[in-house]
Amino acid sequence: MINRRTFSKAVGLGTGAAAVSLSGLQTHASAATAAQPPSAASVPTIIPGTHTEFPTLKQVKAGLLNVGYAELGPAHGPVVICLHGWPYDIHSYVDVAPLLADLGYRVIVPYLRGHGSTSFLSRNTPRTAEQSAIALDIIALMDALKIDKAVLAGFDWGSRTADIIAALWPERVKALVSTSGYVITDRKAQLEPALPAVEHNWWYQWYFATERGKKAMEKVDDRIALCRYVWTLVSPNWNFDDATYQRTAQAFLNPDYAAIVLYNYRWRIGLIEGEHRYDRYENLLAAQPSIAVPTITLDPALDPFTPAGDGSTYRRHFTGPYEHRTIANIGHNLPQEAPTVFAQSVVDADHL
Repeated sequence: MINRRTFSKAVGLGTGAAAVSLSGLQTHASAATAAQPPSAASVPTIIPGTHTEFPTLKQVKAGLLNVGYAELGPAHGPVVICLHGWPYDIHSYVDVAPLLADLGYRVIVPYLRGHGSTSFLSRNTPRTAEQSAIALDIIALMDALKIDKAVLAGFDWGSRTADIIAALWPERVKALVSTSGYVITDRKAQLEPALPAVEHNWWYQWYFATERGKKAMEKVDDRIALCRYVWTLVSPNWNFDDATYQRTAQAFLNPDYAAIVLYNYRWRIGLIEGEHRYDRYENLLAAQPSIAVPTITLDPALDPFTPAGDGSTYRRHFTGPYEHRTIANIGHNLPQEAPTVFAQSVVDADHL
């Protein structure tokens, strides 16, 4: 466990506390430690795609970043932070957020570093994306918004980020919803070959390791086409339209997008070393720390990266109250493909 009072000093981060919407409206950001969870009611069933936009976006200086985020729900409600993956953005939660807000939750959906309106405060900050760096971004965001504790829910990069915070800063996490289970990267294990079918699923990771892949990510048109193709592969039953994809693809125009994505995937497989400021955290994560906070893990049955099952392959990592759920006929982008199911999991995790 890392003491929250010392992490900023250790990695040289600072926070700013002004949260201002892009429309110019100010919202008071208050601590939610005293807020009580809404009753464990059933989440209303909605058709995916019922909502298409967030009412407003806000910006706040937090750590190394000026973080862009959506916020819905009462200012003093218990907090849920929803974390997106790659190649996605906050619109993965465009239906989930209002469902939770209507139940009384204060829902925060941030753009991760390199995405959307999230930008680095300094041009001199290295555009790195170690797993601990992204987790520290979210801790800094919580500090900037004066959020002591929240339910964390995510998929893909978002699951990894939430898992790390739950493992290293459990006092900041009330409960956890982690799609694909325990996904803290074990870089040592990544050095070993996997089964051919597994290696095939990760084709873009190997592509990004090449100069051709780097050029594709750095060319905006090629990047947009590549990310759309990934959507079709990892969510085979999701019949999204052009407008849905284009809303998310706007987040890929961030000037740091290519650098962040390339760094993350190259770092995972040991092609590049991380920044020394994060060594302390990465050494802790290399031990694959357990997670003791109340947790629900989700396996989308059509997600090619994690074979759907009973979660037994990672069950040992979760030592607190725990449930596992397999979601039939759903692919990788679970919150956008099945928002009611995802929102219900958040409510249920909050009451484990």
